[in-house]
Amino acid sequence: MSRFTDEMYATARLSERGLVTGEPDAPRRQGWGEIHRIARRMAGGLAAAGIGHGDAVGVLAGMPVDIAPACQAIWMRGASITMLHQPTPRTDLALWARDTETVLRMIEARAVILGAPFEAAEPILRERGIAVVTIDSMRAGPAIDPVPTAESDIALQQLTSGSTGSPKAVRITHGNFFVNAYAMFDRVKFQLAEDVMISWLPLFHDMGMVGFLSVPMQFGAEVVCVTPLDFLTRPLLWAELISKYRGTVTAAPNFAYSLLARRLRNAEDGALDLSSIRYMWNGAEPVDPDTMEAMTEAGKRFGLNPMALTPVYGMAETTLAVSVPDPGLGQVLDVVDADLLEALGKAVPVKNPEHHQSAIRRLPTLGHLVDNLEGRVVDDERQPLPVRSVGVIELRGPAVTSGYVTVSGFRPAQDADGWLDTGDIGYFTDEGLIVVCGRIKDVIIMGGRNIFPTDIERAALRIHGVRPGNAVAVRLDAGQKRESFAIVVESNDFQNPDEVKRIEHEIVHAVFADVGARPRSVTVLGPGALPKTSSGKLRRAATADRLA
Repeated sequence: MSRFTDEMYATARLSERGLVTGEPDAPRRQGWGEIHRIARRMAGGLAAAGIGHGDAVGVLAGMPVDIAPACQAIWMRGASITMLHQPTPRTDLALWARDTETVLRMIEARAVILGAPFEAAEPILRERGIAVVTIDSMRAGPAIDPVPTAESDIALQQLTSGSTGSPKAVRITHGNFFVNAYAMFDRVKFQLAEDVMISWLPLFHDMGMVGFLSVPMQFGAEVVCVTPLDFLTRPLLWAELISKYRGTVTAAPNFAYSLLARRLRNAEDGALDLSSIRYMWNGAEPVDPDTMEAMTEAGKRFGLNPMALTPVYGMAETTLAVSVPDPGLGQVLDVVDADLLEALGKAVPVKNPEHHQSAIRRLPTLGHLVDNLEGRVVDDERQPLPVRSVGVIELRGPAVTSGYVTVSGFRPAQDADGWLDTGDIGYFTDEGLIVVCGRIKDVIIMGGRNIFPTDIERAALRIHGVRPGNAVAVRLDAGQKRESFAIVVESNDFQNPDEVKRIEHEIVHAVFADVGARPRSVTVLGPGALPKTSSGKLRRAATADRLA
């Protein structure tokens, strides 16, 4: 057996921990042993459907109670998982079916596993000649033993963010899984007997699938798992679950902390107890220091330890974790001279920000690289740069993917020496902490300065009436002499002309004050108008296309 599956099955035999699903309406706790017994029958159902070692399987299901044993059953058959993009009530089903068929052909899927709440998709899939195996039919299968697996077997083909029309998937092996799992658990000093993980993250995203499903399933950690819809319907549920189950480890993208902070400010004294949390990871999208500080302030009444709030760095290409700060450090900011950062690509520290003559940038440090991962920052010629020089971040190690599955075939992710080009721009501090400034494709060049969209977006998000996490700065006329940028935001007041005019005016002033440049335009849209990936990330390129 691979080390990943070997440890997962040992966990099923020995662990007393398990998975809680069904909150808030019908909570149900299953030990990892019970989940394994269900998975054995599901594996029998997959075997009856002809799915075996080396096969690729698409999964379209939304309930953690179904997904956990189904995933283990797939690994018991030596097959790989691809969590498919999920349709929403606003999805054009004909378009979704076409894009899904493209993905399934790309990964050469043998079948799609289908579960709640997506049963209605079965006729659409079958019409396109796609084999469907339902969760219910898998549960009725005969219990069977797992097939042997190897470190090089593919465990997960993780669809990346971006256009669903031209998809690609990161290929993750059993060996990648095992190395990354230990790198994360060792860094956070996870205690199996005491720690409780709380998650509402989508299981079709790597932070949810790897961090809060496969890793606890491998080690036997206690995890409480609800759906993204549960959280979005009532963001305070996240805090209530932490309070109820004495949660110690949780994670979310930046926008979620902004939402939760607002709800906590309106909660009654004593309604929650957040004192148990020792790690609240902020990752998967740029971290805003102001949001972290707002969350700290809002959580203070409920016992939240400010040192628990921790910016982290991860990506599917490294299985998940890139860097995680040690426990108990909280948010550690690197305060640098903004002019030198933008004009020279040098992150020069500012020791006394209040007395500094020019603009500053407050950049979250994201910790040291996890074990078994090395990194460097390189220039345009791929030559390594010294500390505090801004360039492209490259990574290397046994948790790094070998490459991508694309519609044109396999595409390697590593160069001849094993280095992965992350596409992220950043630098290392003197202490070896990593800082990410942005994506190389998104950087706006004006008057010889590199302006990072995240700085523009943070300024826009401070304006009253802009929906938390819903501001995008996009390049206009990229690479041309008059390169500029536009800002697009969402607001609940988008139909009020006076409010729209105020928001536009205040955004222009806030952005100019922060970055010293004026947008060519500011556009205010209604809720849900900004294009996003399946995992909820804002899509700058798609926004730029719509503006054009």
